[in-house]
Amino acid sequence: MVESYHWHLDVTFREDGNRTLEKQASYNLNIMRKLSLNILKLVEVGSKALSLKKKKYAIGTNPEKHLERIISL
Repeated sequence: MVESYHWHLDVTFREDGNRTLEKQASYNLNIMRKLSLNILKLVEVGSKALSLKKKKYAIGTNPEKHLERIISL
């Protein structure tokens, strides 16, 4: 279960490629990624099922369209 969570973080947010040097900034970014991953798992985008990476892209291209649904979670 934990390994799957880390795999999703790496695939969806490319966490292993993070080169943040400051320890506190790296910690804060990790928390934001985990929060974002949990939100992506809860929100439905469109009429068919999408991967988390595609959900992230769809929300990123038009955030105003999905903002109300995300806030209501």
